[in-house]
Order: sequence, then structure tokens, then C-alpha cells
Amino acid sequence: MRAFEAAARHGSFARAAEELFVTPAAVAQQIKALETWAGGALFERHSQGIRLSAHGRRALPALSAAVDQLGLAVQALRQETQTAARRSTLQVAALPAMAQLWLSPRLSRLRAALPGVQVSVTALEQPPNFRREPFDLGLFYARGAEAAVGATGIALARDRLVPVCSPRVRASLESARPRPLDDLLDVLARCGGLHDTVWRDDWPRWLQAVRPGTTAAEADALAAGPDFSLYSLALQAALDGEGVLMGRERLVAPLLEKGRLHAPWGRPKALGDTLMLLVPAHRKGPLLAQQVQALQALVD
Repeated sequence: MRAFEAAARHGSFARAAEELFVTPAAVAQQIKALETWAGGALFERHSQGIRLSAHGRRALPALSAAVDQLGLAVQALRQETQTAARRSTLQVAALPAMAQLWLSPRLSRLRAALPGVQVSVTALEQPPNFRREPFDLGLFYARGAEAAVGATGIALARDRLVPVCSPRVRASLESARPRPLDDLLDVLARCGGLHDTVWRDDWPRWLQAVRPGTTAAEADALAAGPDFSLYSLALQAALDGEGVLMGRERLVAPLLEKGRLHAPWGRPKALGDTLMLLVPAHRKGPLLAQQVQALQALVD
């Protein structure tokens, strides 16, 4: 049932397998077994992928609601057991870059604000479904009022974009005349703009803001550089002097303060997304309020 629900929601056996931590073949086999038991096809198989059958479309809403309820029941059992055992934990789901670069340096402050609480952090590329997964809070970027399934979002801070480079790249500009944007374009022509695959539109957004009239295609060409699957890898490439990174100020601020990175091309632009604290909608009470306040206090 879980395999069917996940595949129907994603429209893909492969993405359902990623969510359930099994292989696509295992998902396909489980769904085939379910179809045999139900006596009818739940998906139409095509060369381009899968599509829900009429039977599958009718079954999905009630089944999704049932899986949500099962997830909430499991979490309620966990909270009751922990209360009885007088254990207190805080499980935070966070974007990998945010977990490593923003939250990790602040963990000692968080633990001090929540004495006796064991804090665990799980890095996830996408916000979890809080109705089904046992996370107490989440830390992710969002645009506008976006929030995860089963959660409400609390805006912690707006982030800003700023190009950053290593001291070695900065030193190569010392003899140049003060032409900030021209200098940046020269550097980009030599070694390209560093970025990760999730935030690859940060460069075009920044270039279009500081260079009016630049099209998206032109911005992509100007900042063409290597792709990295993780922001931390792109950041390390910038530290090694391999190019210019479009930095998110909240994540690179400590490195700028220590002089390990420089931002010689002007002030940060308020084009970044909002740092959001995600709170499960089903959670209530003074403990939640205390945990939320502790996370909010970490914003400098």
C-alpha cells in the first residue's frame, strides 16, 4: 500500500523507491502483487512512464489519508513513550548546506537553551512530510509562503546573494582599475561561476539585478561554470581559488568575517530565499513553543 501511494503521488516508481529506501524493482514488484490481490491494474504502463488507472485514481485519496493517520499515530506513540521514560529529544530536519554551515556552528547555543534535550540533525534535500516522518522541526529555504506537507512555516530571516572568492582570486584584482562589475565578468570569463544544482538560478537572478537588461540566457552564459551536487562542494571550490561562488550571505558570513572569503563586488542583494522554520501542524504545547523560541534565538 505504501509503495502504491508513494508511486501514485510522485508519478514514478523510481522516485517512490527513493522515498522508501528500496529499489525501483522492489516497488514495481510490490505494486504488481497489490494489483494481483486487488484484481485490477492500478497503473497504466507506458514507454514514457506510468499513469494512474481509473481504479488507482479512486483509491488514492483515502489511502493517502490513511498513511498520514498511521504516521501521526506512530509519532503520538513515540512522544508518549518518551514522556513516560522522561527522555527529551529534538529531531531537526535541515537542508544539507543549512545543517552544515548555519546550524552546526550554533548547536552549542541551541543545547544551552534546551538543557537536558538531546538534539539530532538529519540532512535532507527536500522538506519531509511531517505527518509521516518523526521530525520535530525543519530548517529549509523557501520562497514566499511555501511550507512542507503537514507543517506551518515561520520566517526566520531573509537571505541575500553576494559573489565571493578566495584571497588568491581577490589579490589578482589588486592591480586592476576599480571596475567592480567588469572585474567580476573578467573573472567569470576565466574560471566561471561556481554553483550547486539546487540553486543554479542564483547567478542569473543576481546578474539580472545588477546588470539591467541582461537576459536569462545571457546570465547563464556569463556565469557558466562547474555544477556541484552539494553547496558545500561549491563552497570548497571557491575557498581553493577555483572560481567565484554566488554566496548566500547567511551561509558564507563566518568565512567572510575570518577573511577566508572576500566579497569585492559590491553589497549583498536581497534576492535570496527566506530561511524558514518548519513546525509540524499537529504539534502543540509549551515544549514546542520553547523549542521554536530556541531556534528563533539563533538568528543573528
